[in-house]
Amino acid sequence: MAVVKIVLHKVKRADGTFPVSLRVTKNRKTKYFKTIFNVFPEEWDASAELFNKRHKNYLQDNRLLLKFKERAFRIYSELQLKNESFRLSEFENAFRVTSNPESKKFFYFWNDLIQEFNSAGRTGNARIHNEAFLALKKFNLSTRLEFEDITVTYLSKFETHLRSLGGNDGGISLRMRTIRAVFNKAIARDIISADIYPFKNYKISKLKSKPAKRALDFTEIMRIVKMDISKHPHLLHSHKYFVFSFYTRGMNFADQINLKWSQINGDKIFYTRSKSKGNFNITILPPVRDILNYFKARSIGTKYVFPLLLQDNLTPLQIENRKHKTLSKYNKDLKEIATICNIDKTLTSYVARHSFANSLKQMGVATDVISESLGHQNLTITQAYLKELDSSVLDAASELLL
Repeated sequence: MAVVKIVLHKVKRADGTFPVSLRVTKNRKTKYFKTIFNVFPEEWDASAELFNKRHKNYLQDNRLLLKFKERAFRIYSELQLKNESFRLSEFENAFRVTSNPESKKFFYFWNDLIQEFNSAGRTGNARIHNEAFLALKKFNLSTRLEFEDITVTYLSKFETHLRSLGGNDGGISLRMRTIRAVFNKAIARDIISADIYPFKNYKISKLKSKPAKRALDFTEIMRIVKMDISKHPHLLHSHKYFVFSFYTRGMNFADQINLKWSQINGDKIFYTRSKSKGNFNITILPPVRDILNYFKARSIGTKYVFPLLLQDNLTPLQIENRKHKTLSKYNKDLKEIATICNIDKTLTSYVARHSFANSLKQMGVATDVISESLGHQNLTITQAYLKELDSSVLDAASELLL
């Protein structure tokens, strides 16, 4: 017999709220299915499994919760009739988007997608979608939204709303591309018809903005590499992370935080880039070797090279949360490093990658070599990459930077 309840899932969010979830327990195994609601504990009646009167719109939101629970009982009963010993995973499959009578409601469908991303370990995607979800929910003023309601006019008003909050073309484009991705998923799953697709006429391409130059030139990079970090001990680790990234062809922070000692073999680092899934085989240059030796001598006993993940066997969501927290501090430290080194450009974690490419370009390295160094699939990407920058072979090219 399964036990089905609506509960507050004890995973506290940054704003102090907790997710309202459907909890299904069968044969001592439990699954949580998140609803679209997050609530403060004082707004929740645990015994009734409903919002109390302190919650805004508690009557209508409670009706939605009851529908959610009714659907769970119905699916359970159907599975029970077919096979009394059905597995919890079968319930999960039946409960997901394709069998959801609310699936044509935009926020319900989107919420399930976010859950799918988290379940698949695609926590970065989940975070981007969740941020866009919350932005649209705030604009819409409720969770009542049909796919058909999202028209060109609706998207234009949402764009205006985002601009009123200080949004720029890049940020607005990301929000719109995320909404477009939800539509594409819904069409691919036969949830909606392609006839209502609003992005035939609402063109995200119009939101292109000229990106600010993010690369440092070689002299600026050398100011950072050679700065007297002993005068600024609180910046020591962030300084080493940036120098390491630069001399490993711009390894990004997501790959640094996950880099394991097992990926280092002799004078090589082997890793797969999280963003492009390209495989890299990088020769360890002297500055990188010094940094590896430093952290090896101060290992905190985990499998990771850098003391960014503080224990092994974290879940993808825990890793994503830790990455978000440590990246924020890292970028804050880099701003201070830029000031100390008299660099008036914005310095962030990603600047190391741009600066690596820019420095090679300054030294006359051929574009095709830079392209392979960065792991680009074709020269067109590299040419676009270098266009906005100041004005074996791969290892030899990297050694020019020493």
